[in-house]
Amino acid sequence: MGDPKKAKKKYSRPQHPWRRAQLGEEKILVEEYGLKNKKDLWKIASKLSHFKQQAKKLIAKSGAQAEIEEKLFLEKLQKMSLVPAGATVDDVLSLSVKDLLERRLQTMVFRRGLANTIFQARQFIVHGHIMVSGQKFNVPSFLVPGNVEEMITYSGNSALADPEHPERNKNKIKDEALKEAKIVKKEESEEAVVEEEK
Repeated sequence: MGDPKKAKKKYSRPQHPWRRAQLGEEKILVEEYGLKNKKDLWKIASKLSHFKQQAKKLIAKSGAQAEIEEKLFLEKLQKMSLVPAGATVDDVLSLSVKDLLERRLQTMVFRRGLANTIFQARQFIVHGHIMVSGQKFNVPSFLVPGNVEEMITYSGNSALADPEHPERNKNKIKDEALKEAKIVKKEESEEAVVEEEK
């Protein structure tokens, strides 16, 4: 059973961790999804591997019990929005690491526009500014079920809940500054043309 005080590892490292192609892919994914380190990526890869192993076992099985297990397995993945309704066990084998990374709370917060960057999304979650279905979450790697995806909001007692918070309006301020700069440049170029005509 193992020592109850020592937590079991939830991931396995790559068999060949120093392959150039693999290192490049991992680096891209870590930067794109704002992961803390490669361990986060390996945890997701291990979870995906577990799903695929389950799918392979179910494909090989037959009988009434296999049908029940298959139905429950697909319902679980549909709840997580990893496979669409009416999907088969074969569809599970086509899932990729990116499919699971897209379901992480950190990614969802960024995609829904609650943070300006993927890294800021992680900071907001860890600092307790984000709620999912009325419950505060501080785990960026939480895989969001499809039925609560629309319920991701700022925490009620968070300073970010105020629509006028400067961190929320950062992109708006940048856009306005760019528009003003373009207008000024346009006016300057028009004045230059008028002076040349004189």
